[in-house]
Amino acid sequence: MKERFFLRYKFTALLFSSIFILSGCSLRSAEPITRTGFYFDTIISVTVYSEADAACIDGAFALCGEYEARFSRTISTSEISRLNAAGVLKNPDASTVDILETALTYSEMTNGAFDVSVAPLSVLWNFTGTNPSVPAAADISAARSLVDYHHISVTPDAITLQSGAQIDLGGIAKGYIADQLKTYFLEHGVKNGIINLGGNTLTFGEKPDGSAYKVAIQRPFAESGNTIAFLETRDCSVVTSGCYERYFETDGTLYHHILDPATGYPVQNDLYSVTILSDSSAAGDALSTACYVLGKENAIHLLQTMDGIEAVFIDQNEQISVTDGLTYDAGTGKIGWK
Repeated sequence: MKERFFLRYKFTALLFSSIFILSGCSLRSAEPITRTGFYFDTIISVTVYSEADAACIDGAFALCGEYEARFSRTISTSEISRLNAAGVLKNPDASTVDILETALTYSEMTNGAFDVSVAPLSVLWNFTGTNPSVPAAADISAARSLVDYHHISVTPDAITLQSGAQIDLGGIAKGYIADQLKTYFLEHGVKNGIINLGGNTLTFGEKPDGSAYKVAIQRPFAESGNTIAFLETRDCSVVTSGCYERYFETDGTLYHHILDPATGYPVQNDLYSVTILSDSSAAGDALSTACYVLGKENAIHLLQTMDGIEAVFIDQNEQISVTDGLTYDAGTGKIGWK
């Protein structure tokens, strides 16, 4: 049996141009303040365009560390790990309650296409392991029987799991955290910037010269930085889910990390990726997964019931299509708003 394993994280390239702001009677360059770090098993970056000092960015990264220590399924001391192990977590942190309530909202909204209780399947497939392989059909069936977000009960005083349910926040945590970082920056007077948590990209404000940010969408299965389309945006979350991010091949068959909760297997459809544009990065994170699971036609039906959510679909022929609120110019690769 021949196996090959690949690891690619959600990626969107950020393209910057020279920036100038008018200060008093003189024109001076507004140098971006950028910091990178390693959190959530990926490289993240934060860029701001103000006179915010390093302590402000340090505070944002400290928040990343706190959230990772609280939400990670693989850190044994985290609240999520302790909840999964014991089946109950008393007196949870308010942020744990908030993210789980948010996750349950999108689980319900998507009828389980995004299911926050997918951990039994995630653990079984182990796409982040050193040598993943296809689990036995009986094991997949057993794990799938435990996946049901209805078995999660959340109150401010306790979170309870029933019938063997376990939680994996991997499909929403980075989006949720990006939203919290945006709030943090705004509260500290930083009005313009970019938060990139391993490809969950959230822009707020605009460049100091008044122009929009440029965010590019990765070309599926290409080297990082090889982009297929781009958009100019202000105050927008851009999140992509695709089959090229984490996968392995066995006997010529590709098995990727986006699992269908209904079958227990990687989703099989004609999509390479789905990119969600939204105000909320948590929404974009959950919906990019759900829309990939649903497939293009059903995803469009779902998004038509929502306000302020648009999507970009890339199929296996690298053909790009967009929802009704967007435009796409195949000649330039530019995606715009109607």
